[in-house]
Amino acid sequence: MENAFLKSILKRRSFYNLGKKLPINNSELVKEIAEALKNTPSAFNSQSARVVLLLKDNHQKLWNIVKETLKRSIPAEKFAPTEAKINSFAAAYGTILYFEEEKTIQKLQQDFPLYKENFPVWGQQANGMLQFVIWTMLAEQNIGASLQHYNPLIDDEVKKTWNLPQSWKLIAQMPFGSMTAPAGDKTFLPIEERLRIFD
Repeated sequence: MENAFLKSILKRRSFYNLGKKLPINNSELVKEIAEALKNTPSAFNSQSARVVLLLKDNHQKLWNIVKETLKRSIPAEKFAPTEAKINSFAAAYGTILYFEEEKTIQKLQQDFPLYKENFPVWGQQANGMLQFVIWTMLAEQNIGASLQHYNPLIDDEVKKTWNLPQSWKLIAQMPFGSMTAPAGDKTFLPIEERLRIFD
């Protein structure tokens, strides 16, 4: 019997050549993202993850922010490869931003001091699960995506541009869209180096 969930996992890949077409409409996209956000597990049911969906001009604005921010720290004569990479993300349909609500984490640390050091780690783990759930969901819809990390360089400008709470910590950016080129080859370490079985 074929495992449909595993099949979905295998379909999820990093796609860097993305276009502006989707096989589903925006309302369907929002509904699926909302369900993923609602149902992805978190420690103590903290639900500390936050998501921002950027479409159309807002999507373009994000990658302009990334480009202008990086221009200030990369010499002009070396900027071309970085610009080409950013332009490939801007060519996508939209971007999903992932955040952690730090007030939620701080409240848990106060309420459960025994686990104080763990809550930031558990929050990151839950956010990673959410990213994976949404990424796999997109793959099931034949939508390509990749995961990027231009934080913390762009954090302040992102919060200012979209009037987001200061307590939202930016974790990752996920450009998504139509797959205009295949994913690259993927290599694997021998599974024997990563999996141990004791029966």
